[in-house]
Amino acid sequence: MPGIDESLLEAMRLPGARGASVVDWISGLALGAVGDAPGGDVEAAAAETAELARLATESGALAPVGGDPGGPSGKEPPVQDLIITNADSYHLLRFVSTTFDSTVFVHLWLDRAEGNLALARIRLAEMTDRLVLG
Repeated sequence: MPGIDESLLEAMRLPGARGASVVDWISGLALGAVGDAPGGDVEAAAAETAELARLATESGALAPVGGDPGGPSGKEPPVQDLIITNADSYHLLRFVSTTFDSTVFVHLWLDRAEGNLALARIRLAEMTDRLVLG
């Protein structure tokens, strides 16, 4: 089972990947990063994307139908991923489900011309399912 570094390197093999990081959305700290960061500053990007993640996970409007925010096991975040698009790139934030109350997500930054958002979403989901934290 891959850890943070191996998972980030795997994410960077996706077509169009510019950078990737694992971020704690409570503290806003990057637990690991590889490649470039939006704006050139890993910690600033981590703090800003953590704010988006926090807003999404705490929003009652985004809770699953039926109001069960923890999913079947009670440990999944209420949101699986966030996709932000702009003129030249995609930002994919994928929340990591763990056996404990996880507050971690993976942020993948893709070049819009070279990246494949659908493929990245599928591969990132598979990667985060295998990710071992600790």
